[in-house]
Amino acid sequence: MEFAKLNMSALEALAVVSAVDLASAILILIAGWLISGWLSRLTYRGLNRIPHFDPTLKPLLSTLVRYAILAITILAVLHRFGVETTSVIALLGAAGLALGLALQGTLSDVSAGVMLLILRPFRVGDYIDIGTAGGTVRQIGLFTTELISADLVYVSVPNHQIFGSAITNYSREPTRRINFVLGIDYEADIDKAQNTVLEIMRNDPRILSNPEPMVPVSALNASSVDLIVRCWVKNADYWDTLFDLQKQVKQAFDAANIAIPFPQQALSFRIPPKSPQDSASTSGNSH
Repeated sequence: MEFAKLNMSALEALAVVSAVDLASAILILIAGWLISGWLSRLTYRGLNRIPHFDPTLKPLLSTLVRYAILAITILAVLHRFGVETTSVIALLGAAGLALGLALQGTLSDVSAGVMLLILRPFRVGDYIDIGTAGGTVRQIGLFTTELISADLVYVSVPNHQIFGSAITNYSREPTRRINFVLGIDYEADIDKAQNTVLEIMRNDPRILSNPEPMVPVSALNASSVDLIVRCWVKNADYWDTLFDLQKQVKQAFDAANIAIPFPQQALSFRIPPKSPQDSASTSGNSH
């Protein structure tokens, strides 16, 4: 009877200790989760205060801080239950190897994300085109890159898809060239048309004087003489200048009576001459 009471006392003590350990583990998990989020936000805000810090690295570093705190929290919980952390680390290493073989695609996203951060083909705020998608870069994560398209649509692209594609960065260079074809009528004065366009470009302060703007003749088409309107502007002024320039050219051509033709074709009909037999039958019918 006393032996049974001792066993019950030992079980009760074990239950109390286990309950305390479980409660402590839950508290550690909650505290670790809250602290990781708080430190992640604090890191992001602190990096925002650093002048000229690359905005591409801010979300990545804040995310790494969060995951590091969570990993330490899990190890602390396991240690609370008496689990040797060294054996756990070895077990996690083996599990990580097996998981890595099973999730090769996900790991390729991570490695591609790291390479994108190292090579820097684009930064946060750049407008890029990768063939299948395009938009302004909002964030470069470990697995995906977030883009906002021109019509304000959210696009999430896996990093390995971006790293394995040709990347066109429209925001990388400080200047950008405006280039469009302008057709004029064959009866129009080519010199007058060129000078009209050049005057418009020279009077626009957004258009750079070096390199100089130009309006060469590019082709003699079937129904028009094609001119190339070419100039250079600051990258941020590209679209506004392009839209305004096309409008001003059209208005200036209307004022100068320079016609911009539309595609047209001239049709001619040829009536074949009559054969001698047709002539003889016609004369016979007349009699």
